[in-house]
Amino acid sequence: MSHVTFPEKTILICDGSKCGKHKELRKFFKESIKDHGLKDEVEIVKIECTDRCKHAPIVCFQPQNQWLSEVTIWQADSLFKKFILEKE
Repeated sequence: MSHVTFPEKTILICDGSKCGKHKELRKFFKESIKDHGLKDEVEIVKIECTDRCKHAPIVCFQPQNQWLSEVTIWQADSLFKKFILEKE
């Protein structure tokens, strides 16, 4: 058996038919992870439809278990700082 490491934090992004149209969010978070050198500490996971299409896009930050709806690209930076960098 080999030892596998997992990231400390995860960003879950709904990839359903409505949420999946907001590809700029995934791109922003991916670039932010790279820019801050957090590739081994943070992972982005596309998840299947959460059935909350009226509130698209849906993003969740783990381990805080913070589910957010109607996330805009303008909110992405402050959310990244708050939940990933843990800066208010």
